[in-house]
Amino acid sequence: CPSDVQENVLQRVLQLPVVSSTCESLQRTYTSTKEAHPLVASVCEVYERGVQGAGALAMRGMEPVVRKLEPQFAVANNLACRGLDHLEEKIPALQYPVDK
Repeated sequence: CPSDVQENVLQRVLQLPVVSSTCESLQRTYTSTKEAHPLVASVCEVYERGVQGAGALAMRGMEPVVRKLEPQFAVANNLACRGLDHLEEKIPALQYPVDK
């Protein structure tokens, strides 16, 4: 990863065409399933609200720990970015959408 701008390895992975196209496909399937089945949609909406609430609680509780471990996260992120650089170099298919 470039040293002038700290990249986030998760953001880089999500931007890979193979990953982003898979996520888009899953989102389309999820949305169309909710639209086609009202009962499934109501269960999904309850679940989504629960996940959002739990996520917000977890973030507040983890904030002090994350701040304390920030240097270790930066080192791990840097190592992961270098590993991703190597994977992208060795596996060109990561640069193509799933359908290709």
